[in-house]
Amino acid sequence: MIILAATPIGNLGDVSRRLVEVLENAEIIVAEDTRTTQRLMKALLIENRPRLIALHDHNEKQKAAELAALAAETDVVVMSDAGMPAISDPGYGLVAEAVAQGVTVTAIPGPSAVLMALAISGLPTDRFTFEGFLPRKSGERRSSLRALASEPRTMVFFESPARLASTLADMGEAFGADRRIAVCRELTKFYEEVRRGTSAELVEWASAGVKGEIVVVVEGAPHREASADDALTQVQTLVASGIRLKDAASEVAALTGLSSRDLYQAALAARKL
Repeated sequence: MIILAATPIGNLGDVSRRLVEVLENAEIIVAEDTRTTQRLMKALLIENRPRLIALHDHNEKQKAAELAALAAETDVVVMSDAGMPAISDPGYGLVAEAVAQGVTVTAIPGPSAVLMALAISGLPTDRFTFEGFLPRKSGERRSSLRALASEPRTMVFFESPARLASTLADMGEAFGADRRIAVCRELTKFYEEVRRGTSAELVEWASAGVKGEIVVVVEGAPHREASADDALTQVQTLVASGIRLKDAASEVAALTGLSSRDLYQAALAARKL
């Protein structure tokens, strides 16, 4: 079978007993970076020396079928550098291929930067969406954020320290000045920190320079009764960001309760004006 093995996101003390047992007996480990895996096993005083196979963004598509077939014969442990494999890390392609080949897939649960940041953010946790990393280019990033402006669920993002201030400024532009945001830095590590505030407040802090692993949690859009004109504007904004008109109309209809067909027709009519 495929065994997705969650690893610490910073604090070695978060290693589970089950993970140690699996690593002590593993014959094959597929790792995002084999050097990182070797360092972890050394830190855990594990003397087992399994076969290590690298699996990363550049080779997963080519190796997935081969590794899934291997897992049909023996257990294959899959590890990313930190956290759960396949969640904004290599592993999804391998899991999809394993499922297609009828190979069993299981996981050793463990630390999650997404869930930890959400839990300590102070923002609603009953419904949320994980958006991963935003585009690096400012224009594409702004378009992505505008498309999320009406998202009612709490949103969780990963971001690099170098782009944090720019991203927070773009969030203020896309979501409005009053939207609550929590920036979680260096989770589970010695310098763990959570900064909460509006985009303007947090941009000032981030502009001075921030280091470490960053998770940004953003409050969802407040519920309000949308007029037909407001809904049409939302559809047009989504289309401008690159979403197909039909999909944009369906998305806004789901958020507002208005007719998807009516929104689609209204958008077509507006194009002719």
